[in-house]
Amino acid sequence: MKKRLAAALLLLLLFSSYKPQKFFFSNKFKIEEIKIENNYILQDGTIKKKLIYLYDANLFFLDNTEIKKTFEKVDFIESFEIKKIYPNKLKIKIFEKKPIAILHHNKKKFYISENIDLIKYIDIENYRDLPVVFGKKENFKILYGNLKKINFPLDLIKKYYLYESNRWDLETYQKKVVKLPVKNYIKSLENFMNLQQKNNFGKYKVFDYRINNQLILR
Repeated sequence: MKKRLAAALLLLLLFSSYKPQKFFFSNKFKIEEIKIENNYILQDGTIKKKLIYLYDANLFFLDNTEIKKTFEKVDFIESFEIKKIYPNKLKIKIFEKKPIAILHHNKKKFYISENIDLIKYIDIENYRDLPVVFGKKENFKILYGNLKKINFPLDLIKKYYLYESNRWDLETYQKKVVKLPVKNYIKSLENFMNLQQKNNFGKYKVFDYRINNQLILR
């Protein structure tokens, strides 16, 4: 009976709001090490610099809200996971956004992620050969969604051009140009995919679908 009473009093002391409890935890669980993993684009040092305020913070009472606010300001971070390693280590697993293209609009340049988020452009060697988009993010989001919907071979496309009429041209790495109509262009894209299987496909450079129900080859 006495042992149970002593244990209950100890728990009450540790988890109450009294100062002795705070003093105990603040001294025992100060963050001394932050480990970053699963990051490929962002450097460890860059991330840790943004989290410098966490050092000496209490690991037990750590609130992820502040870390979330910090990472929301970092363009390349999609999400993250936190693991507390007692008594003094914090492990953060980073999930980065994957660029799929480079957007040029109003004399500015951005990466575009798979979720069509804009990412501040910095020169990264692995992404120098990404396809280039000349147009607006909103228009590209619609086009990209339609391309994926019909399983268009996206790895063929080198450049996307959006005209003022909201019409797209696609240029492939084989220097072929697909001129799409303003509306109902999915059939045109499907037709182009079918033509790729034809023997005479290689001799044409321009596939012009701008006139309704017509294809002009050049």
